Amino acid sequence: MKILIKTLKWATLRIQKSSKEEETLKHSSSNGLIQRDDSSLEKEIGERRGNRRGDFALSDVFYFSKKGIESIVEDEVTQRFSSEELVSWNLLTRTNNNFHYISLRLTILWGVGVIVRYGILLPLRVSLAAIGLSWLVIGTTVVGFIPNCWLKDWLSELVHVMCYRICARGLSATIHYHNRENKPKKGGICVANHTSPIDVVILANDGGYAMVGQVHGGLMGVVQRAMVRACPHIWFERAEMKDRHLVTQRYNTILLLFLHTGTCINNTSVMMFKKGSFEIGGTIYPVAIKYDPQFGDAFWNSAKYNMVSYLLRMMTSWAIVCNVWYLPPMTQKEGEDAVQFANRVKSAIAQQGGLVDLSWDGGLKRAKVKDTFKQEQQKKYSCMVVGDDSSE
Repeated sequence: MKILIKTLKWATLRIQKSSKEEETLKHSSSNGLIQRDDSSLEKEIGERRGNRRGDFALSDVFYFSKKGIESIVEDEVTQRFSSEELVSWNLLTRTNNNFHYISLRLTILWGVGVIVRYGILLPLRVSLAAIGLSWLVIGTTVVGFIPNCWLKDWLSELVHVMCYRICARGLSATIHYHNRENKPKKGGICVANHTSPIDVVILANDGGYAMVGQVHGGLMGVVQRAMVRACPHIWFERAEMKDRHLVTQRYNTILLLFLHTGTCINNTSVMMFKKGSFEIGGTIYPVAIKYDPQFGDAFWNSAKYNMVSYLLRMMTSWAIVCNVWYLPPMTQKEGEDAVQFANRVKSAIAQQGGLVDLSWDGGLKRAKVKDTFKQEQQKKYSCMVVGDDSSE
């Protein structure tokens, strides 16, 4: 790992020396194309009007035009569903299209990297992953025949943790766990930000969880059906997410794991958490997961790659390096509803992981903006024009 870090630093210096546009690239990748003002609608329009309220002003048009153009060029939502742009090239072909040829030595080094990743690392990783998944399917199937008792629970956790650790080796995963004194306990709900299906592998390396998630087909569906025989995992269809009676019945005796945005985000931000698990009651154990994109992109773009293609991309990366922070347990405060509680947990995870805290729904990856969001903005503007009394 140290040799790889030194090699990537050297490659970065070569790129910076050969490209005069590197500083521009740094600025655009870290701050985005648009420099946004975080001011509210009322404040920005009030400044344009000279703090005068009431009646329509022609200058209001410029505010909405500006926001519309900003969203067309670069909105805050859709960029979270594509791979994070790196400041410098990490010698993986797919991570930066701007550096096709820099120097002969760098090109030779990239070629050597391809041979190492595809010729040496890939066969070893595929073998380990095949062993881990096979043992997981076989082991959970066998454990599933044992009647419900302490022995079945113990064997189930043993099989899950052992197989996940083998799979983690198949990804060359280097995981740093922090604040283990806050590690989730049975009878609670573990809530984490969601980047990829391997989030489960990362967390389950450090203990057993009963998972709550979306039903999948293909290879992932085979694994899910085998796992549920040995452990009370809860798989559901998106259309049935409001049916929470199973979660309510089971959370008192097991540790449930929620990957709470409902869709994969590229590990630069945290989007709106689903409020369902926050309505159940009990203790919430927040966990922040942050991947290091320097060694490989862990984000799964499910609209572009199926599970097998995604895993092959992971296995041809240098490694999967990530940090996991266990945050102090949180409970719902008096007078706090489920939405407010979910937002408080989300903010804590974002702050610890160095992620952007966004209020948008991750479901926008597959659906259009809800009318309620539009109506909320329209209501704010109408209050400015006709006054608060007419906002109804």
